[in-house]
Amino acid sequence: MAISDKKIAFLLTNGVEQVELTSPRAALDEAGATTVIVSPSEGTLQAMEGDWEHAEKFPVDVPVSEASVEDFDALVLPGGTLNADALRLDENAVELVKAFFSADKPVAAICHAPWILAEAGLAEGRKLTSFISTKTDLINAGADWTDAEVVVDGNLITSRNPGDLEAFNAAISEKLS
Repeated sequence: MAISDKKIAFLLTNGVEQVELTSPRAALDEAGATTVIVSPSEGTLQAMEGDWEHAEKFPVDVPVSEASVEDFDALVLPGGTLNADALRLDENAVELVKAFFSADKPVAAICHAPWILAEAGLAEGRKLTSFISTKTDLINAGADWTDAEVVVDGNLITSRNPGDLEAFNAAISEKLS
């Protein structure tokens, strides 16, 4: 199966770090994949540049309450402090992430996004990275945290911040190839 045959869910909500959505999405779209925004937000959601500056708004394609792991080949979790904090408190979002792990499908999380892995009980025993401010939370959840631009542990791909997007995007594409 080529990347062009893949359908990728991007799970996010208001406060997503815009470039952590748009960069991997553009890379996958350019490779021919179908990308879909899944969210607990309704209608549109507000992206951010950092934690303070509003960026663009994006339409929600599928409500997270209606999303099914069977409909997708992989899951991408963009970061952003507000986005990641809100998603880890959304029961449907946490259950969707668990479903991707149970189905052994690729999950890629960048920046603050790995927080949801701790919430879902999925960080334990996993080698991963994240934004530095989530390091202690992930270690406390049992993760083997490391400071690297991209970490691949089985079907889990993680990166630290927007500066790592080139490596993050390449790792996702390689996993899907």
